[in-house]
Amino acid sequence: MQVCTNINQLPTFKNAVITIGTFDGVHKGHQQIIRQLKQEAQEIGGETVIITFHPHPRSIVPGRKPVSVLTTRAEKIELLGKMGIDYLVIIPFDLNFSQQSATSFIQNFLVEKFHPHTVIIGYDHRFGKGREGDYQLMEKMGNQFGFTVKEIPEQVLNDVAVSSTKIREALMQGEIATANNYLGHAYFFEGKVVEGKKLGRTLGFPTANIEIDDAEKLIPANGVYAVEIQIEHSPDLLKGMMNIGFRPTAGGTSRTIEVHVFNFAKDIYEKPMRVFVQYFLREEIKFPGLDALKDQLKKDQLDALALLEK
Repeated sequence: MQVCTNINQLPTFKNAVITIGTFDGVHKGHQQIIRQLKQEAQEIGGETVIITFHPHPRSIVPGRKPVSVLTTRAEKIELLGKMGIDYLVIIPFDLNFSQQSATSFIQNFLVEKFHPHTVIIGYDHRFGKGREGDYQLMEKMGNQFGFTVKEIPEQVLNDVAVSSTKIREALMQGEIATANNYLGHAYFFEGKVVEGKKLGRTLGFPTANIEIDDAEKLIPANGVYAVEIQIEHSPDLLKGMMNIGFRPTAGGTSRTIEVHVFNFAKDIYEKPMRVFVQYFLREEIKFPGLDALKDQLKKDQLDALALLEK
């Protein structure tokens, strides 16, 4: 997959079959759209092109509530790259871009830059300043400029809309099984291992404190989780457990992400770590003392191993 970030230096696409969207999460609904995109391109000997935006439009457009993202820019590139797309075009989304009219978006952006053969969008897709553009306008201008417009089935669109909302809600409620089911893969995030207060080491459960790379990335609800871990982008998946929260038993005052990797003793400070969130174990609670916390951590480890061994 070729990634393009400069809209003034795009390649010449061959019978471009295009779809447009944020593709946040690259979840099961998105995957259905991508399958339709690939099928259309295969039938005409064309190339698949996904147009997406960064940052998320809801963080730019006035009057719209920003959202925490399910996938960072780098993660989206990685996930889409695995799906056999020919081109991913990432548009730097800013206020100026959001203010162009719907007709200008089609004529001066879509037609002039991409010369599409086919555009696949939803019947309820809105675009342009004030969201004035719709499927009917796209179809009308497609007839004018010589490209075909095809509709994403309503059920697929509903799956996309429901999935994105459900995934965010589920993650913020600690409902990992629900989120992962909609995603079609384990929710993950990545960060650098930084030095902490080393309390876990004194309890026999040394932890890696994770500093998240992207502040816009959605972090799941506070609690204890069974996780799988990649260190330094190794293909090896290690098992562990993670606490997200304020460490109330130790008098913590700031939210941290701490990962204990089972049967692991290497120095990994400043190394990148990716965490795949597999199961929610329990809520974060305040114990009467460190001994009680230590006993609970032993139980958490057994519970996490039992789930991860499935």
